[in-house]
Amino acid sequence: MSLEPVECTRGNYLVSTDTSRLDLPWTYNFLSNEAYWSREISYPVFEKSVANSLCFGVYHQNAQVGFGRVISDYATFAYLADVFICRDYRDRGLGKLLVECILNHPGLQGLRRWMLVTRDAHDLYRQFGFSTLNQPEKYMEITRQER
Repeated sequence: MSLEPVECTRGNYLVSTDTSRLDLPWTYNFLSNEAYWSREISYPVFEKSVANSLCFGVYHQNAQVGFGRVISDYATFAYLADVFICRDYRDRGLGKLLVECILNHPGLQGLRRWMLVTRDAHDLYRQFGFSTLNQPEKYMEITRQER
């Protein structure tokens, strides 16, 4: 599914789905070196994940300062992944701005289920209606080592 780029702004900050704006080496560096969930991810796996997701960049004066991506069928389900704001720009409400822009994206409206996994950002996501699993016994997973 091809979607036209969507942008939202707040003050001097821009959130955009225009993939030509993404600083892929910068994003990869953060995910592979600083994010607990994707340490040492290979560049080919990272590239493939970006190519097959709806990606959101957060920008300040044309410099990328954050990222998030959505994996979805655009009809019933979406998985929110790789959401981060770089250290120098935290505590400015940019995480909230990013999640708000993602959830308001026109191509992601009317979905029955959104999911994500987080170790430490529960308070952020609760503000947008996310909660712990109501019936965790129904959920299953396969976890494999990074390729």
